Amino acid sequence: MKKHLTIVIKLGTSSIVDEKTHEPLLPILSLIVDTAVKLQHAGHKVIIVSSGAIGVGMQRMEAQDMKFDKRPKQLDKLQALAAIGQCRLMSLWDQLFSHYRQPVAQVLLTRNDIADRTQYLNAQKTFFQLLEYGVIPIVNENDTLAVTEIKFGDNDTLSAITAGMVHADYLFLMTDVECLYDKNPRSNPDAKPIQVVSDIDSLEADVSSRGSSLGTGGMFTKIVAARRATSVGVTTIITISSLPGNIRNIIEGIEHPSDDIKVPLHTRFLPAENPIRDRHFWLLHIYSPSGNIYIDENAHKALTDKANLFPSGILDVEGTFAQQEAVRIFVVKRSTLPSTHALKESPSTPNGTSSIHTPTTPHYEKSDPAPVEVGRAIVNYSSTEIKRIRGLQATEISGILGYADSEYIAFRENIALLKAEKSGSSTPIVEAVREQLTLGGI
Repeated sequence: MKKHLTIVIKLGTSSIVDEKTHEPLLPILSLIVDTAVKLQHAGHKVIIVSSGAIGVGMQRMEAQDMKFDKRPKQLDKLQALAAIGQCRLMSLWDQLFSHYRQPVAQVLLTRNDIADRTQYLNAQKTFFQLLEYGVIPIVNENDTLAVTEIKFGDNDTLSAITAGMVHADYLFLMTDVECLYDKNPRSNPDAKPIQVVSDIDSLEADVSSRGSSLGTGGMFTKIVAARRATSVGVTTIITISSLPGNIRNIIEGIEHPSDDIKVPLHTRFLPAENPIRDRHFWLLHIYSPSGNIYIDENAHKALTDKANLFPSGILDVEGTFAQQEAVRIFVVKRSTLPSTHALKESPSTPNGTSSIHTPTTPHYEKSDPAPVEVGRAIVNYSSTEIKRIRGLQATEISGILGYADSEYIAFRENIALLKAEKSGSSTPIVEAVREQLTLGGI
């Protein structure tokens, strides 16, 4: 087995807390601790992403004669229970690891904590230092402070972002089934396991699991998490949480394939052949966009050829944003192309700009296909400024604005493109993943 693997293990609420009694599932927690310590002793670095604070908080208050028929929905009640439960949950982890003399650290995050690039890098350095110390970080979303606008949404998402941040080799998403199936195995005896996924866009699997009554996740969120993690080069595994010892056997079977090794049933999502850079991962999956810009097809082609984004490529602007804020990039595939006299610049020209309409040309018609999101960018100009210079040559910026902070709307290093989807790859999985990736600036 490769030395010094970095392994992120994500546990959902249903793996930690009994759904009916809300009592912590100590046998499973103990097995997780044993597995994590053995991985540490084998020279690996381990991070645990642990849900369960709200569930444990419910159990703690029930001991004070407060009854909960189900998980509350009101934000203030959830945040109060998270504050109560997180203290108890971390105490449990600390006690269990202390039997092995294994130090742990609590890391509570919200999206807002790492939306700023400097704060993201600081958090990343903290993780690296904890791992260097031989400490096992226990990560959870800071539910006591998080509101909808700054939440990761679920710990599957948080675990994928954590795995990307620490450049993990493996992300284990622990759940109540061994793997993905092509049908619901509970109602279809002939359901077949899906053991390896090389292309999530073509995946056809049963994703009817929507998460427990105490949790927020489900199989959809795990597939979305797998897409995020694999895009940055992290092998992602779905396996059963009640047998955490399987983690070591799965890694051994992957790192050292042998007929002598019996690999437990699981689903493995293969990492991307060309992983995105750390900065682009942050831009695509963490930094919430403040608005949208719409570009033409020639501008999009120039971006795929690693060009900068010029004002001539901009068709329209949506939302209000300032300089150095993130925006979504949409490409408009026009049914009717601009006339020849409107083509001001071309990707083949020396400065690499794209062809575009004159500023008076309508940005796109209702008959045109719906714009497609293709990436994110940090812009050099505000929404107000871009509206004034869209469609212009770079040399015309100062004449319109009275200044020219940059000839580009966005530098190439500040542009992150989404993976291009295959033509016709509109499976239910693809639609669900596309929807989830769009929510909350993710």
